[in-house]
Amino acid sequence: MTQTKLDIPALIEQFNENGYLILPGILSEEKVNRLNAAIDRIVAEEPESLAYNVYNSIERDDEIASLIDEPTLLPLMVNLLGFNIQLHISHLTVRKPNPNDVKTESHSFINWHQDGPHPQFPKQDGITSTYYIKTCYILSDMSQPDRGNTKVVPGSHNKPFHPESQDVNGLVDGEVQVCGKPGDVFIFPQNLWHAGAPNRSEFTRRQLFLGYSPIWMRPIDYRTASDRLLENASPYRKQLLGVIDENPFKYYVPSESMVPLKELYNQDAGKSVYK
Repeated sequence: MTQTKLDIPALIEQFNENGYLILPGILSEEKVNRLNAAIDRIVAEEPESLAYNVYNSIERDDEIASLIDEPTLLPLMVNLLGFNIQLHISHLTVRKPNPNDVKTESHSFINWHQDGPHPQFPKQDGITSTYYIKTCYILSDMSQPDRGNTKVVPGSHNKPFHPESQDVNGLVDGEVQVCGKPGDVFIFPQNLWHAGAPNRSEFTRRQLFLGYSPIWMRPIDYRTASDRLLENASPYRKQLLGVIDENPFKYYVPSESMVPLKELYNQDAGKSVYK
């Protein structure tokens, strides 16, 4: 891991305004290589496809599970969402070159959307609140557009917005393709309008999403974390895997001892999503 020092107050301000962050060089080249080796092992176990979506990917390989409490990003996540948080989702996406835009069952590209359940999260005055935030680890060269990049509309998380067309092939006013190199991290909330563009390059897109939410929400990956994930887990990781108390009421009103991540929370860091 790198020892990048993040300016958390400045990043919170930028996140609240734009709805996303691009953080360069969070992972070392060595770590990226180990993660890609893990992805090779996972993909080798899947049916051949142009695209792969692997949910609960932390369960598939310990190298991926090591990112649950990645130390450079964890203080930022705590100060964006508050200290009563958990891992919500771990989602590996691989998109091979697909110049003919062939649609596959595993979704070679995704049209414009906000994440969330169906029916959707409630809106107030046309705006959906932030319920969870994703960290996207970029593990392939996506330094140029049209490599299956994620598209976003900056600021669309905090105003009434709906794209004129949800077709990802169309150009939405104000859209940005998120570009980055292996080891960079892209962070965005579920209510930011985004899309997964087709990959018309010769590069295979590899992105690994780990999302975080308040611990009172049900995680997407599992009902309860497996014994394998909890074995030898640190206090931080146990909390992130949803283990704080046998009484479910404590998910809403935990005692201070149940949420060790509180020690990473700085009330003076800036205005987080949850006051």
